[in-house]
Amino acid sequence: MAVDAVDAAQIRSALVRLRRTTGLPVAFGGLVESGRRQVRISELSGTATTALSALAVTAGNGLGGRAVALSRPCAVTDYSVSRQISHEYDLPVAAEGLRSVLAVPVVVRRRVRGVLYGALRTAQPLGDRTLSAAVAAARDAEQALVLRDEADDLLAAAAPGAHAPGAAGGAGWEQVREAHAALRALVPRITDPALRDELLRACGLLVAGSGPVPGPRLAPREVDVLACVAAGATNGAAAERLGVGPETVKSYLRSAMRKLGARTRTEAVAAARRTGWLP
Repeated sequence: MAVDAVDAAQIRSALVRLRRTTGLPVAFGGLVESGRRQVRISELSGTATTALSALAVTAGNGLGGRAVALSRPCAVTDYSVSRQISHEYDLPVAAEGLRSVLAVPVVVRRRVRGVLYGALRTAQPLGDRTLSAAVAAARDAEQALVLRDEADDLLAAAAPGAHAPGAAGGAGWEQVREAHAALRALVPRITDPALRDELLRACGLLVAGSGPVPGPRLAPREVDVLACVAAGATNGAAAERLGVGPETVKSYLRSAMRKLGARTRTEAVAAARRTGWLP
């Protein structure tokens, strides 16, 4: 997948957490470039120069390249003299005045997607607590990227012929409805506002027409529940998918039925489709 602004924002957010939880004054990182075995440093936090900006780190080279090649965290106490790494990037590291450095890969679906670095300007060991906090920051980025990938996969699966004339009653349209329900279920799990908004816009693309027509106003969770019901989920399955209790699902469903003037689940789904809340 090509590197884009939303993916870069996940790295940026992870670097903020890394600095906050580790206490390291400098953090930087970037994503693996599409189709290449190298990381492009695009995000800087706490740096004093631009020496590391846009630096391309090849897998196997330097500390970050070693982390990419091994798919595991790596650290050195004094970068310029360490025998654990190669030294292709000594000049930009020295220009920034970095000594103790750690690098943690961001691994999604067994593939390294990026690297987070944290550093000190003094040569001293980086303890287990510091490394664990850096790893936790990388896990946050991994989870966000997994959710983004899942959303992209669902959209790709639903796209071919989804809105073709006459498709609404066929298997293709049912796939669209399943994708819509799955995307709606992902939204509450996403903490990044930009990614959450993007996912909601993607949900909107799967709804026929230009959006809800004038009529009952449904709450987001009511739409989530109806989307699950429309995809054939029971209350229990909807509860598991949405991460809530079955009684909560029943409550949202009753509320939606009341607003839509429906007496049954099937009527509620049909009404939600007529009014543009569901595909």
